[in-house]
Amino acid sequence: MITGIASVWLTVKENIWCWPIGIVNVLLYVVVFREQRLYVSMALQIVYFVLNIYGWWEWRHGGEGGGALQVSRTPLRWLVGLGLAGAAGTALLGWVLRAQTDAAVPFWDSALGSFSIVAQWMQTKKWLESWHVWIAVDVVSVGVYLVQGLALTSVLYAVFLGLAVAGLLAWRRSMAAAAAGTA
Repeated sequence: MITGIASVWLTVKENIWCWPIGIVNVLLYVVVFREQRLYVSMALQIVYFVLNIYGWWEWRHGGEGGGALQVSRTPLRWLVGLGLAGAAGTALLGWVLRAQTDAAVPFWDSALGSFSIVAQWMQTKKWLESWHVWIAVDVVSVGVYLVQGLALTSVLYAVFLGLAVAGLLAWRRSMAAAAAGTA
């Protein structure tokens, strides 16, 4: 829980150390989700591992001239495409999990996994709207993990929810400050 909170808090602060600490967090959660038969959530941690490596590089070199990346808005075509990808991932993974596994909550697990990937991808690009997606994912996560008897994980996602709101506000300020500095 500590590494997860630290990683998100550092993301709110736009601190590049969010990525290596996030790597530690996701490796620990592979074990937790495997034990609870939340297979998409478990596999999601592996995707997060890859996205944490990519995000670390992107935040450092993905900005103008190969410099640090700044907070910006998500291009509309990406919002639409990522929304459709999240919905398609939810439907496909949910169907597979329901038909082929003993998954506890196949469609909820699939939605959390699919839209978490969407949010994490958006965060690697420092797109402001990533926080909106995280807020929705965190609200649903709290309920799913409570139902599954993962009270501490549910508390963790409630903390993530608060941090996501803080992140949205902080990144809005950062984007406004950058715009004011270039004006």
